[in-house]
Amino acid sequence: MTTVHHHAPREPAPPGYTSHKPDHLDRLHKIEGRTRGVTRMVADDRYRIDVLTQISAVTHALQQVALGLLDDHIRHCITTATRADPVHAEEKLDELTLALHRMLRL
Repeated sequence: MTTVHHHAPREPAPPGYTSHKPDHLDRLHKIEGRTRGVTRMVADDRYRIDVLTQISAVTHALQQVALGLLDDHIRHCITTATRADPVHAEEKLDELTLALHRMLRL
């Protein structure tokens, strides 16, 4: 006789970045301000190399936020899933792999 396990639909877990949310939001607000500054630089016909330098800084800042969110995801969602349910852990690892592909544009 085979036993069939029925799993109740999972409630989405609260985001793991809750404790770091103020830091992420602060960085994103700074990035937003820098991006507006780049727009002004272009509107004011500023030297292109200076504009490119600021674009590089904004890009780096966004990458840092992305890495912070990724770190939070690994430390919260994946470790929690690994401890609780191997099948769910596998799903979370697949989700992580897809996120890395998107981030790295592979």
